[in-house]
Amino acid sequence: MCSWIRDLKKIPYVRLMLRSSVDQKHSEKAFSLQKIIAGDFDVDLRAWARDAKSFGSPILIEWGTEPNGNWFSWNGKWNGGAKEGPARYIAAYRHIVDLMRTGGADNLIWVWHVNWLDEPERKWNRFENYFPGENYCDWVGLSAYGPTTPTTRDGTESFRFKMREAYPRLTKIAPGKPIIIAEFGCDLHNRRADAARWAKSALEDLFSNRWPAITGLCWWNEGWQNDDRKKHDTDMIVLHDVDLTGVFQEEFARNADKIQESAIISPR
Repeated sequence: MCSWIRDLKKIPYVRLMLRSSVDQKHSEKAFSLQKIIAGDFDVDLRAWARDAKSFGSPILIEWGTEPNGNWFSWNGKWNGGAKEGPARYIAAYRHIVDLMRTGGADNLIWVWHVNWLDEPERKWNRFENYFPGENYCDWVGLSAYGPTTPTTRDGTESFRFKMREAYPRLTKIAPGKPIIIAEFGCDLHNRRADAARWAKSALEDLFSNRWPAITGLCWWNEGWQNDDRKKHDTDMIVLHDVDLTGVFQEEFARNADKIQESAIISPR
């Protein structure tokens, strides 16, 4: 798959999602942070690094997505809490990066990716406490969603509202690092937020250079089942809504001079 992407003269962006299942909000038994730190998966990680090295050209890579969100098993809540959780995450993160660098996979560009809101909202769980250090982070990623299901009651605030606090925090902890909006989106059927309107406001702000460190964006163009009721399914797929499709077409056309079609990093 990475080769297909490279053939299109683009850069692959890969996430290492070390988890037993997509069912989260609990501690991880198989791929716990302690086991990663202890080296239980070093053989597999070294093999992955060898393949990445032999691939030869740049790959954006991420592990430990949104560590300040308790929906993932690498969040501090599931790994010793306030006292030990963030420190364990950093140790596991650095272990993976060091292992792959030692293996010569210097073509890997490491993305550290957090959520705009710390959940739980506790001082110990602030995303700053999970920062692995500037030498372990090449790019910074941020998630900032509107309502993500048809029934979600919160999260209806604008994209700008979510960036108001998150952006200064990111630029303070990682000055000079490129920031990508790794995930943003809004469910098409939530009655409390109009997806097209929400997206238009977000794109206008993103293209306005209001946040100059931001170099890229990714609308989470996906749908999924939330429970046994079909009407509760999440749908954020742009082409499923004519108004949302129009917003993307119009904003991308209006800001064509700010959109770089060729990869920023040479795919070789």
